Amino acid sequence: HRRRIFEEELAKMLWKVDYNEIRLSTVNKKSDSQVSFKTQSLERDGSTLSLSNPQPHMFTMGYYRGIVVAIKRVCKSHVALSRSDHLEFKQMRDLSHENINLFIGSCVDPPNLCVLFAYCSKGSLQDILENDDIKLDWTFKQSLLSDLVNGMAYIHSSSLVSHGRMKSSNCVVDSRWVLKITDYGPSALLHVQFNSRDSEEQGKFKALLWTAPEILRMHEPPSRGTQEGDVYSFGIILHEIAFRHGPFPAERMIPKGATHRGDKQGQTNGLSRLYRPQCVTGTYLIDPRKDERVGNIMDIILKRMERYAINLEDLVEQRTQALLEEKKKTDRLLYQLLPRSVAERLKVGETVYPEVFESVTIFFSDIVGFTTLSALSTPMQVVDLLNELYTLFDDVIAQHDVYKVETIGDAYMVASGLPHRNGDLHAGQIADMSLNIVSSILTFRIHHMPDRQLQVRIGIHTGPVCAGVVGLTMPRYCVFGDTVNTASRMESSGKGLRIHISESTRDALMKIGGYVVSLRGETPIK
Repeated sequence: HRRRIFEEELAKMLWKVDYNEIRLSTVNKKSDSQVSFKTQSLERDGSTLSLSNPQPHMFTMGYYRGIVVAIKRVCKSHVALSRSDHLEFKQMRDLSHENINLFIGSCVDPPNLCVLFAYCSKGSLQDILENDDIKLDWTFKQSLLSDLVNGMAYIHSSSLVSHGRMKSSNCVVDSRWVLKITDYGPSALLHVQFNSRDSEEQGKFKALLWTAPEILRMHEPPSRGTQEGDVYSFGIILHEIAFRHGPFPAERMIPKGATHRGDKQGQTNGLSRLYRPQCVTGTYLIDPRKDERVGNIMDIILKRMERYAINLEDLVEQRTQALLEEKKKTDRLLYQLLPRSVAERLKVGETVYPEVFESVTIFFSDIVGFTTLSALSTPMQVVDLLNELYTLFDDVIAQHDVYKVETIGDAYMVASGLPHRNGDLHAGQIADMSLNIVSSILTFRIHHMPDRQLQVRIGIHTGPVCAGVVGLTMPRYCVFGDTVNTASRMESSGKGLRIHISESTRDALMKIGGYVVSLRGETPIK
């Protein structure tokens, strides 16, 4: 009777999946750890895999009957399944263990050959080990190793007998940070896929880095490997978890060379010297319950989640600090382009309307003989000269209540009384700034012309202006009006190392007091 029930269940092929019921995820396919389970090491070696050209060990996220699944494509046009293959599918579907990733089913209808496993949100163990943002202490590592040993022991005691492809990329971690062994079959499909000629050579040898030397020497290795081979693979994974490096990190050679070296070492040492303890021994040695510092499995999970939460908090704090630093840099640059009050209003989305200022003082300056000086200098020397000169000017104006409007070539424009009104003090602020600039110019030296004294003309005028933000792509705070034109004319008709002011500026300075001015007389201004 039991035999008949068994044959009926085998004939039903409950593991078989209709490809039309699979719905591929629209999540960004560039994600490695969360969607494709494609390891970062493969991508760095230039073996990036795509859905359009499916390659071995490539997983795609999808949905099957409301379940989130990881879909593994099989690079084969068709496959003939025997009774033993059907039996293996049933055995895989019957597996049930906390540390075994659930086998959902398989589609064997060409050209859509694929295998479906339960999707684990944290990705593969290899992805986690290569992510420096995830901190793993020894208790955490011990818990992962315990999960791995328990899952491997369950497979060895099951009808599958062995895994055959144990590696860190075939160990996945779910949302509760529980490690589960995946990709444990079916051997018919995966064996065909493993020997496919479409596989890139480096990727093929990379997959062999976890394989025991005695299996590498076999001409026809078992499709499911051996239990001893699984123990060897576990040792490689143990080393990966302990030191957070890939297999054979100290060898500094390509996967093909490392694989051949392991094969030769195995031949030299001989089969009699192989150390392959039983999985039960590893289970006893790594059992977290034998560590007095670790409680039951619930304590392990709680501590694991607590450490994960702390890790996330630290990561969020670091990212927040980095964001704040970048925001400060952006704000500093913005405040150099626009007045702070104007910039703050633009940041919150407010419209900055043009504004009339009844009385401001405008400053203009330029270099005397700049055209001749430029002709005698290289373009780079001109740039260096202007940079040093304007840096000097910037240091001076920072000490006064003024706003630098713009620089065009050798022309330097400053205003006081806008965008913040300062009463009748604007003329005094510009006058004090101008005197300091002239004093600084007397000690300024041109590097490529040290014997030449640089001279500047300065013009100042006081009157009404209109100011506002102009432009969207590259907004600028501009000042308009006859006052600007008059100040420019005062500068162009001035003399070197002299401050040429208009009558309105003189009246404003006399009202403040403390300034000495001399009458130049009538001067024609264009």
